[in-house]
Amino acid sequence: MKTTVKITCILILTLIIGYPLCAQTAKDAKKQITGKSVKQARKEAKKFISEGFYVAPGALPLDKQLENAWIKQYETDDKGLPKYIVESGNSVAESQTAAKLQANETAKLNLAGEITTSVAALIENNIANMQLNNADAASVTKTVAGAKNLIAQELGRTLPLVEIYKKIGKNVEADVRLAYDYQNAIESAKKVIRKQLEEETKGIQDKLDGLMKF
Repeated sequence: MKTTVKITCILILTLIIGYPLCAQTAKDAKKQITGKSVKQARKEAKKFISEGFYVAPGALPLDKQLENAWIKQYETDDKGLPKYIVESGNSVAESQTAAKLQANETAKLNLAGEITTSVAALIENNIANMQLNNADAASVTKTVAGAKNLIAQELGRTLPLVEIYKKIGKNVEADVRLAYDYQNAIESAKKVIRKQLEEETKGIQDKLDGLMKF
């Protein structure tokens, strides 16, 4: 009976004391991310301002935009993997609107390129396990490498982080930064690449599940 009471007391103490400790750890991690982001943002903001960049009317101040961007870059999920993929795009056009549109498209292509690289590495690890011959392995690798534009088209709503401009004569330069949820990105890429592999490769349909298992 005494043992049972003792164990119960320990469990209660663990719940009372342990929970705040866990919460504090998460809080400390968030504080650390924010602190690092603020330092990076201030440094980068000074650089952009010195180069003549400005934000659109009504937009967040430059340092706040950059701070949000750095927070997204530092954030990780419960597995320690990046929570977001963050990429930038730059363009010069005759109007601010046109420059922004082109810069966004460039950023999306860069996002797709980063996603493609990540998925290609994961598939590469599975090629040996699935015992593909050299010809099939080369075909898979080629198909994956060529999927960047298709993945860019399939990207859902991206998260705009930074949007700044600079006058260059009669033209306007736009510099943007976009974020995309890492897990959603991987799942979207898997669907695109699987469809491409089904259409472009023969004889490995029975091994696609193994190749896409990640």
